[in-house]
Amino acid sequence: MASNFTCPKPMKATSEGVFQGNNPLDYALPLVILQICLVLVLTRVLAYLLKPLRQPRVIAEIIGGILLGPSALGRNKQYLNAVFPKKSLPVLDTLANLGLLFFLFLVGLELDLMSLRRTGKKALSIAAAGISLPFLLGTAVSFVLRETVAKGASPAPFIVFMGVAMSITAFPVLARILAELKLLTTDIGKMAMSAAAVNDVAAWILLALAVALSGSGRSPLVALWVFLCGSAFIVISSVVIPPIFKWMSKRCPDGEPVDELYVCSTLGVVLAAGFVTDAIGIHALFGAFVVGVLIPKEGAFAGALVEKVEDLVSGLFLPLYFVSSGLKTNVASIQGIQSWGLLVLVICTACIGKIAGTVGVSLWCKIPFSEALALGLLMNTKGLVELIVLNIGKDRGVLNDQTFAIMVLMALVTTFMTTPSVIAVYKPAKAIMKSEYKHRRIYRKGFATSPFRMFFTFHGIRNLPTMTNLMEASRGTGKKETLTVHAMHLMELTERSSAILMVHKARQNGSPFWKKNPNADSNQIVVAFEAFQQLSKVSIRPTTAISALSSMHEDICNGAEAKRAAMIILPFHKHLRLDGHLETTRPEYRHVNRKVLEHAPCSVSILVDRGFGGNSHVSASNVHSLVTVLFFGGNDDHEALAYGARMAEHPGINLVVVRFLLDRDSHKSDSVSVEIDGPNSIEATSLDDEVIGEFKDKFMKESTIKYVERVVKNSSEAIEAIREHSKCNLILVGRTPEGELVASLRKLRSEYPEMGPVGNLLISPEFNSLASVLVVQQYHSQLSMDSLASLKEDEVTTDQGEYDSN
Repeated sequence: MASNFTCPKPMKATSEGVFQGNNPLDYALPLVILQICLVLVLTRVLAYLLKPLRQPRVIAEIIGGILLGPSALGRNKQYLNAVFPKKSLPVLDTLANLGLLFFLFLVGLELDLMSLRRTGKKALSIAAAGISLPFLLGTAVSFVLRETVAKGASPAPFIVFMGVAMSITAFPVLARILAELKLLTTDIGKMAMSAAAVNDVAAWILLALAVALSGSGRSPLVALWVFLCGSAFIVISSVVIPPIFKWMSKRCPDGEPVDELYVCSTLGVVLAAGFVTDAIGIHALFGAFVVGVLIPKEGAFAGALVEKVEDLVSGLFLPLYFVSSGLKTNVASIQGIQSWGLLVLVICTACIGKIAGTVGVSLWCKIPFSEALALGLLMNTKGLVELIVLNIGKDRGVLNDQTFAIMVLMALVTTFMTTPSVIAVYKPAKAIMKSEYKHRRIYRKGFATSPFRMFFTFHGIRNLPTMTNLMEASRGTGKKETLTVHAMHLMELTERSSAILMVHKARQNGSPFWKKNPNADSNQIVVAFEAFQQLSKVSIRPTTAISALSSMHEDICNGAEAKRAAMIILPFHKHLRLDGHLETTRPEYRHVNRKVLEHAPCSVSILVDRGFGGNSHVSASNVHSLVTVLFFGGNDDHEALAYGARMAEHPGINLVVVRFLLDRDSHKSDSVSVEIDGPNSIEATSLDDEVIGEFKDKFMKESTIKYVERVVKNSSEAIEAIREHSKCNLILVGRTPEGELVASLRKLRSEYPEMGPVGNLLISPEFNSLASVLVVQQYHSQLSMDSLASLKEDEVTTDQGEYDSN
């Protein structure tokens, strides 16, 4: 009897268009485009909604996949058959697995085998406990599941898959959560990352074993052959791959573009390795992961590979894998009290295994309980790797629909709870009490000189020459070490999923830049700070801040307070072009600077870099710089004067202090319309006189210091006087100077209110000065109303640069 069953026609790639009577959804290419767009929109919207909860993007992608599948929208069969018909799933799964293949290659790039060898005993012990106890509990739960919802599952593969699924820690997701919580560069963060890296490698080895056992071979020896061939592949790759990529890496110096041939060759090797491991029977993902692990991490080559591959893979193709997983997840299959009870059992077992194992070993290693509990919660992070394990188990027939849905929800719950639970249980202790932090400004009564600390921040290589030359100018007499510099490299935490850069910086954080592998390619930041440390008597202590631009000011302020700095130096958000004009680097940096000015625990300066000292570090014996302080009056000008006096102690610095005074006999000033004889004005003037008197008493004997008083009638004369004294290397000025004369300057164009009236004048294109500018704000527990108002002004309005009417 002939069967009535007919196979569906294979989908053609492209349609001829709706005007030819074709439905685009019946063709592979337009359908997959629609699927990708739908996935991208839904996951990005969910990520935006979950952002206030500080959840990693993987949570939004897992939820998005489940919503698009039969658990939610897929309950409408018309939608499911139109957007995700069964005949389209092979194309979708192929693209998803191709994206996953390259993503696992990136995950392998994150794991540095050299750092794993240097992993301390504490991290190794925590990793071992974080794998073994959950694996044992997962094995125990597997017997319960096989008696209830997973009847008929093959015993050995099911036990191993459950054990691996319970014991996994998602290394990339953990790096992102730590960075979001600002714990990545702390001791607990580095401990968690080291333990998670070991855990990741062990989990992949166990997964390879599970895959080998899950094959439907005709003989028990098949699993053994698969395992032996997989081991042989790893051994051969370990011998062949590293030398080739080391050779490529040496031919790709820092700062130079990587040859396209090397990138294409690498991607070809990744695909070939995936083909070999798939042919062996341990999934193509393993080959890509192994290649990523074996590529050298030092130098520019690994970073270039990440930049070339990551955005396309993680932004476009990887979300398809979550949809592919979501289409297999049917939450409705979890029915009855028994099934929901098993879900609770699985979640509790996963949490207890990870947290109890980690906490127990951490306490044995004498880690405080709060840190031990936070470590346990962090190690309980699941994510994409968990989904990979579960999908392989589902595809191999080891996990049925109900077990698969239970395990996916377990991964979702455990990852979702990580961030809020860590915030709840772990409060990092302040390094110092506020009462111990005395010297929050450079100015001290009588211009007393004593060792002080400065907190320099920089975004990249462009900031380094002027920063190092400013450090040199700030170091004083050079007879003894009076200056301690804390240099913070500010790195933006983006939505990119790869953690290679974050992990590397976390490993190097707090250690001198030059204490690196001597065979590694030194980058320009390392060279600059190494040279400066050797040529000067300044102690440099580097740190790294990895955070979103919206919260970067918190890292700067907390870092300055922890180091008890007297002043923070911030780079201006514009840099110098070849034609001498200033060009915006990143407008977001302006927001960071404004927030630091508002919340700083000490004095703050914003440095407008016009090449102070040249394009490279100048040694002490070759320093010949002219520094000018423009003094109008007020606390910020006192701080600028004190900093200038510090610089004048350097034998290569000549200092000129210009004090501006208003000619009170002139009543026809076209710009002064304030009351000049009020009590506040008299008090401020007397305080300015006192500070200037202290400065003269201490420094006027020095031949390198010159003091000038300029009496002007109005703002026009003041501007001309400023122009005369702007022919120097560096100009120091207070952010909010005080006095009658300044009131008239405030009426001029103020494009950047955070720079103050004089600062805006000095950086305006019309002024045409070649001098770098340092705008100084003195620390006060509460900023003045004028100072706060200038920071709160709407940035859109201030960017237009309006003129006030007289």
